Amino acid sequence: MLPPRKRSDIVLVTAPTRILFFTGKGGVGKTSSACATAIALADAGQRVLLVSTDPASNLDEVLGVELTATPTQVPEVPGLMALNIDPEAAAHAYRERILAPYRGKLPAVAIASIEEQLSGACTVEIAAFDEFTLLLGDPAATAAYDHVIFDTAPTGHTLRLLELPAAWTNFIDDNAGGASCLGPLSGLKAQQGLYASSKAALADPAQTTLILVARADVASLKEAERTRQELATIGMQNIRLLLNGLFTATDRTDPIALALEARGTAAIASMPTDLAHVPREELRLLPFELLGIDALRRLGHPDQPYALPLEIDRSPIATEHLDSLVEELARRGHGVILTMGKGGVGKTTIAARIAMALADRGYATTLTTTDPAAHVAAAIEHDHAHLTVTRVDPEAETKRYSDAVLATAGASLDEGGRALLAEELRSPCTTEIAVFTALAATVAEGEHRFVVIDTAPTGHTLLLLDAAESYHREVLRKPSGATADVRQLLPRLRDPAFTSVILVTLPEATPIHEAMQLERDLMRAEIHPFAWLINQSLTPLSVTDPLLRSRKSAEAQRIREVVSGDRRVVLEAWTDGSPGTATRPAAMLHTVGPAS
Repeated sequence: MLPPRKRSDIVLVTAPTRILFFTGKGGVGKTSSACATAIALADAGQRVLLVSTDPASNLDEVLGVELTATPTQVPEVPGLMALNIDPEAAAHAYRERILAPYRGKLPAVAIASIEEQLSGACTVEIAAFDEFTLLLGDPAATAAYDHVIFDTAPTGHTLRLLELPAAWTNFIDDNAGGASCLGPLSGLKAQQGLYASSKAALADPAQTTLILVARADVASLKEAERTRQELATIGMQNIRLLLNGLFTATDRTDPIALALEARGTAAIASMPTDLAHVPREELRLLPFELLGIDALRRLGHPDQPYALPLEIDRSPIATEHLDSLVEELARRGHGVILTMGKGGVGKTTIAARIAMALADRGYATTLTTTDPAAHVAAAIEHDHAHLTVTRVDPEAETKRYSDAVLATAGASLDEGGRALLAEELRSPCTTEIAVFTALAATVAEGEHRFVVIDTAPTGHTLLLLDAAESYHREVLRKPSGATADVRQLLPRLRDPAFTSVILVTLPEATPIHEAMQLERDLMRAEIHPFAWLINQSLTPLSVTDPLLRSRKSAEAQRIREVVSGDRRVVLEAWTDGSPGTATRPAAMLHTVGPAS
């Protein structure tokens, strides 16, 4: 096992290559680590471009600057530019590039037909992917910069993004008829060289380093090892581990602090063997939120002194228990419950607790996930006669969907037609339609039982739900037509008597503000959240360790942001997962602030 390198100099990544990817399970600190590295390199005189590929990017808030899809100068950091890849804007630009040569040359009805063909979710994905590959595979696009740093979406979505250059290259190589889910006018052949160069850049250790960011907990480290294995299969070998948020108790009489320290120590001791041999850096837990340039610079200088937060409003706030929400949901007898929020906030654990509570009451219950990186079965404490645990497996659903299309729409086609249809179904974004169809079938089960769905992190969930109508159109225009479940998906999701959305967050700025944006997006889609759950809070606990007291103090402002709205709020205490670490308070009236 390689010893960790404890560093306090300006760059968090030793000998950084020109291209750096930061990825990992949600909530581990990818964005703050990527930003701190970008700032450190810029402060050292390098010209840096920082790019977010996350549909739910929070670069703006962390850096304190409003970003667009074009590079923007970051204030106070000469040499640092940043941008967000905007999937919807990219899709609009993509459609215009495809349609421009045909405007005025084809009849209006033909143009309208092409526009409809390019209105679906597949276009959104390939357009955003094109923006990504341009920055990755075209040296001219980033020639003005010494380093390009990608702050990526949580692991499952990122793995798909990194696999796409090879997937699209192989698809185009094998596609004899020129068909794709985007149609024959999509111009995919013209992009083949860019996809191939992107694939080569990813696999070149002299050009590209992938930094796996993880926390010192078992789930995060398992996810990092799974990611390492999958990246190795697509040729990415230059991988490093950034272990974030390490905590050592100062007050050895504080049981909460000792439990937090012990959890981290145990997780590192049980780290998967191969992951333990990956070169790694370690960063300690800080007592303040990583928002703004000054705080991010301090991440690169963890030994600098800091000031504890000032005393703030400590008047009590009222919240609910999760048990009371479950009891109310149980009285309905059936329906769908979705846990949503930023990655790493505990959606899977909360979904498992709700499912177990419903099953304990004797209700037939299904617990499932749409997150490619989730492992809901591991969150279940024991088998239960009334509980079924499943997952929406993209690979299995793609095969099932493709077989169904070939058996129905393909049955009446001649040999050439079936070959063309088979080519279209082999395109990578067929998976998106297949997963959407599977989600519709899963939601339909709520007509006769409870279905608890642990959703993917916010960005990927928004692409799935906010684009539900475009997916709906996409499926309707497919040769296989649409099932009754697909046609009923939106009405079911919009019915508050049938579907209950629980927004899960942490008592921190970024996950709360991301959940608020998700709330607004859902309400625009006519889906109204049922309740909020603020998870892993120190507020209900008595802590004496100085760092934990500081973080508890910082929670107060964030919790008040949530309860100030007309929302039902559950406040869950921090726990390491073992019995007795943190007990649920008898009252639901919590005092917020730095006092123990």
